[in-house]
Amino acid sequence: MLRPNHSSANVSLSVLIGTLLCVTSLSFASDYGTTGLIDTPTARMQSDGTFSATAAFDGRHRQFAITYQATPWLEGTFRYTGFDNFFYWDRNYEFKARLWDEDYYLPAVAIGIRDLVGTGVFGSEYIVATKGFGQTEVSVGLGWGRLAGKGDAPNPARVISDRFDVRDTDWGLGGELSYGSFFSGPDVGFFGGVSHTFEGLPLTAIAEYNPDQYDFNVDVGGGGRPKSPLSVGLLWDTLPGVTITASYQHAEEVGVAFQFSLNSTEEAPRRPPNNFISSFYLAQEQLPSQINKQQWYDRLLFDVERSGLFLVEGSVSEDGLQAQLVVGNASYPLWSDAIGRLTALADLHLPATVRTLPFVVEDAGHRSATVVVPRPSSSYSREDGPHLRGIRVLAGRTLDNPQHRTGFVTGKLNSELNLRTRFQLFDPDDPARYQVYLDLSSEYSLSAHWAIRSSFAVNIDQNFDESNRQETDSVLPPVRSEVAKYLNEGDSGLTQLILEGRDTYGHSIHYRGFAGVLEEMFSGAGGELLYWPSQSRIAVGASVAYAKQRDYDRGLGLLDYDVITGHVSAYWATPFYNYDVAVHAGQYLAKDMGATLEVRRTFRNGWQVGAWATKTDVSSEDFGEGSFDKGFYFQVPLDSVFGGNNRSKFGTRMRPIQRDGGQRLESYSGNIFWDLRESRYDAFLIDERLLP
Repeated sequence: MLRPNHSSANVSLSVLIGTLLCVTSLSFASDYGTTGLIDTPTARMQSDGTFSATAAFDGRHRQFAITYQATPWLEGTFRYTGFDNFFYWDRNYEFKARLWDEDYYLPAVAIGIRDLVGTGVFGSEYIVATKGFGQTEVSVGLGWGRLAGKGDAPNPARVISDRFDVRDTDWGLGGELSYGSFFSGPDVGFFGGVSHTFEGLPLTAIAEYNPDQYDFNVDVGGGGRPKSPLSVGLLWDTLPGVTITASYQHAEEVGVAFQFSLNSTEEAPRRPPNNFISSFYLAQEQLPSQINKQQWYDRLLFDVERSGLFLVEGSVSEDGLQAQLVVGNASYPLWSDAIGRLTALADLHLPATVRTLPFVVEDAGHRSATVVVPRPSSSYSREDGPHLRGIRVLAGRTLDNPQHRTGFVTGKLNSELNLRTRFQLFDPDDPARYQVYLDLSSEYSLSAHWAIRSSFAVNIDQNFDESNRQETDSVLPPVRSEVAKYLNEGDSGLTQLILEGRDTYGHSIHYRGFAGVLEEMFSGAGGELLYWPSQSRIAVGASVAYAKQRDYDRGLGLLDYDVITGHVSAYWATPFYNYDVAVHAGQYLAKDMGATLEVRRTFRNGWQVGAWATKTDVSSEDFGEGSFDKGFYFQVPLDSVFGGNNRSKFGTRMRPIQRDGGQRLESYSGNIFWDLRESRYDAFLIDERLLP
């Protein structure tokens, strides 16, 4: 069953804020976003899967950071920092890995690299140990680069190689891995601090020794060096997942930091299904005219649709022992809950001879799996033992000659109007651009697998006209760098108007085709193919599209630029912490050639967090600021905000800088694998809630 994509790149601001506040209290972060004290890191990690946003302000900086606890032992941070005494915004990444956890005698120890990919403005490396003593924690660290300060001891890494004698202090374009400077420099310095949480109170006192001499601020901005390495602060757990830290830093300036955290692993409450009286108990005159009470398929269809599911087609085998049903899911966040609900309804309506129920799962228009369930009420199931014992998950299938097929309503226009927001973050001239607009989305179903979709935006308010980057300085075709111009001149207009079809051939080949106005910047046509055996962790695919650049006013007009873009893709569903890896290689929108590495982590509750990096034959100089395309992706389930059973999600990509190299048609190149993530083979195997 083809249904609208439940991921959306836009969401109302109130929904996003509501999601951030639906959290539990977690470990606090430093002003730099990493788990730590005020400016220095500790060896502590947040709970696995924690997603946090930090905004910190002091006399020198305005810092905005997003941190994700990628595994129980690895923490990653993207940071965006503005300097108060001169106009400059810096973007950089930090990673911290725990070497071992704390035990009775030994402290926890972690190693980290600050400004791993960036300009080197905040470049520093560290090894830090943390030990708890009741309500008090003590941290001591050894730092390189900025955390070395004036230097307290010779660099021990110089014993390994003379390369570590000198540290490069040139600040570059950004976006490049600064591995040549890691753990280098003539000296190292000590940093650390202590924190104490007051029992029975939501308060934590912090004292910190930070030797940073702020060389970049002094050399570029003409600022002064700190008066003292000592800073103190007080942290207040104001709400679950919300902390505020007030600090007095370097004996000369006041700072304040806000942190919002949520646990992406937290399970949403299991909500009861819709209550109604089954058609099994209703007389014919109480049913819609098109429902024949004498037909089991009609009765089941009526109940299934009221449960928030789809019944596409079905058959009973010649011997009457098996009933195959093709089903879709419009409402249940977990496919296992959908199968459980369908099992109860099918058990009520199917002929008494049926013993086995193969449910063919159809998700996003593709038949991804077949869940074979023994009929709970059959004597065969009772004799065989517990009902769950006989459940099997097989490949998806197509029914050869279905005896019953639902006549889906065609020729009907389904529309909805939503208030949405759009953000462009990390503009070097301003940390954020925004738009508030009305989105009118419509779908016209042509068949079970083909539909026409459209989306039209009506601007309410925006500030993209204030951007200094209406015109691009790119030496490449401006396939993305004119984004501010599109969002200014086309603040209202057509976002999408496409004809799209999706289906599955055989057991393992999933495909889609599309044509029309694909997105805000490009129209075109193309297709995608994915070969994914149901029980394999490996999949391969290909996508190709002819794309022509749209006019800036977001009407039906087109510019002269066109391109054939396409990729071959390989996917690996790893067994490690629910991570999936994809590699896409081919030609991008600016006609550059290269490859994209994409890594995402998906939780059963619908949360998805990931990152990507693209390197093409475009040089760092031609690419411009940032050196190569990179960023992170996250998807947030919204059922906890809206309530009830629904599959709505907020999904978006964030880049530190928008350039033209390495750009894809994001929704049309290698997406089927991610669309089927919730209904693949192992999603059923690990779920203990398969049946009620």
